Amino acid sequence: MNMVPDEASPFETSEMLATFLASTPLLSESWRLCTTVAATAPRSFMTEQRGGVVYVAFPGVEMAVGSDSSWRNLVPLDSIGDVPLFSVRRNKEGDGPVMVHAGMLNLFLSFFEPFRNQMLAIMGNTNTKSIVITGHSIGGATASLCALWLLSYLHHISSSVSVSVSVLCITFGSPMLGNGSFSRAILRERWGGNFCHVVSKHDIMPRLLFAPITPFTAQLNFLLQFWQLCMTAPGFGKLVVPISDQQKELFNFVMSYLDAATQDGEGSAPILFHPFGSYLFVSSEGAVCVDSSTAVVKMMHLMFASGSPACSVEDHLKYGEYVKKLSLQFLNQKNSMQGNIPDSSYEAGLELAIQSSGLANQELAIEPTKECLKMTRRMGPSPTKNAANLARTLSKVVPYRAEIEWYKVWCDQQVDQMGYYDLFKRRRSTSKMVMKVNMNRHKLARFWNNVIDMLERNELPHDVAVRAKWVNASHFYELLVEPLDIAEYYGKGMHTTKGHYIHHGRERRYEIFDRWWKDTMATAEENSERSKFASLTQDSCFWARVEEAREWLNSVRSESDTSKLAVLWDNIEKFEKYALELIDNKEVSQDVLAKNSSYSIWVEDLRGLRELRAKVKRFPHHFNPFLDGEVIP
Repeated sequence: MNMVPDEASPFETSEMLATFLASTPLLSESWRLCTTVAATAPRSFMTEQRGGVVYVAFPGVEMAVGSDSSWRNLVPLDSIGDVPLFSVRRNKEGDGPVMVHAGMLNLFLSFFEPFRNQMLAIMGNTNTKSIVITGHSIGGATASLCALWLLSYLHHISSSVSVSVSVLCITFGSPMLGNGSFSRAILRERWGGNFCHVVSKHDIMPRLLFAPITPFTAQLNFLLQFWQLCMTAPGFGKLVVPISDQQKELFNFVMSYLDAATQDGEGSAPILFHPFGSYLFVSSEGAVCVDSSTAVVKMMHLMFASGSPACSVEDHLKYGEYVKKLSLQFLNQKNSMQGNIPDSSYEAGLELAIQSSGLANQELAIEPTKECLKMTRRMGPSPTKNAANLARTLSKVVPYRAEIEWYKVWCDQQVDQMGYYDLFKRRRSTSKMVMKVNMNRHKLARFWNNVIDMLERNELPHDVAVRAKWVNASHFYELLVEPLDIAEYYGKGMHTTKGHYIHHGRERRYEIFDRWWKDTMATAEENSERSKFASLTQDSCFWARVEEAREWLNSVRSESDTSKLAVLWDNIEKFEKYALELIDNKEVSQDVLAKNSSYSIWVEDLRGLRELRAKVKRFPHHFNPFLDGEVIP
């Protein structure tokens, strides 16, 4: 088999993951405990230890379906107990709060206290190496929330206590749980690999919440009761389930919303609940593992469309059969391909994935399935390799940054005492040094814009925004270079047509880097006080604030409206206080205090205006003849 250089083979990786799960007792033991807890403790949970592995199983508890839209209500999820679940990170603008299904959260909270107490005892046992939390149906959603709390708790205590316990959540036929922010938060915390959701080819339960199912309350109640009875009394499940017209309508209703969720353009529809973690799609032909949220939704649609209303109900109870057959099916599958293996490893992986999905014999579904699976293909290196390559590129652009640092030192040493910002703003020189600094500024901007673009295209690991190397490098770049961008903006008078820099001229990369830094500092310990001024002013927008303050000061000189004057003076005094705090804390560099810097000139102008204002108030009769309608405040 020929390997294309740098070719990623995610389907081979998925095949390996599925094969690994099928060849270990993880899936079979998890399902066995799900059936056991359903029959023996349908309103509780059970634990069982096998060597160093502790299994915790939750039953598919029947949950009342309301007669209104409350069954699809989402509620915010920030913490459980006294443990914060996610750091306050927002990689993308407009990312809303993390939210989960209200009913499933309430069900989880009913289990939480006994679950937490048992987990604390289990983790206190030195023999415990791994904890596998599992659940079937709605019990899978409970298992996911329990695993989420456990991961958060272990992270919370990691700085003070050494606990080496791995956590894996395996669900079977679990409904969707949270919104897009919930899914992205799990990715940012690097917990996606801790969740494996097993979904059978036609099972309607994992797909229910893609549709507004309120009109089908009676049918949902019937299904939940039927499934629970089948799990508690396995013989009942062997009976043929009569499919009513209403249940056929439910099947078609869910299908229509799944179809709309996978469309592009006008036919598309937003989805309220989003997948998270890895999805192991199982069928009588094998299994395929997918971890892209978009691809998961498409696979759910394609596989569901090949079924029927009866299959959609029966498949929710057939996970034991699929798990039992997986190992033998993978062997047969590989043998069946020996005579016709594609040359490309990617194509081979794709063929294996299509066979495993059970759609290889569905002629109309083959091409859409290929397109769906190709969505997860990464052209070129993997995100981890991209990050390594990008780190090497970062080392190559460091000299550009160093040349700007040298320029700053040179500016601070000039006899005109204007400083870094003002010399660049008022530059009249076409010297090679100034031209080189300006060129380096643009090169660095291209590099960091590319980093953000790669991150948003999922071409980099999701945790880049929290890795110290990248947070610190981006922050240093921002503090060093943004003052030059501000100088360019005001030096060319762009503020007169566009408006002030902070709201109308600031590049998006700086706003993103601000969030990276603030999120990092939110979890960092307080730094000790500075003994000398910073090498770079710690507010990269400081000079933009100075420029706004200069305009306020100029406006005060000519403004006659007393209410507007009050607002201007309020703004001036707030900035003055802010600047003095930065200076007192030594969070500015020496160039801010240079004799002829814009800030120093502004301070002198403010002092002069206040002296004049005081004289006007003290001797108004001396000034009134000369004011002629103007107000000197």
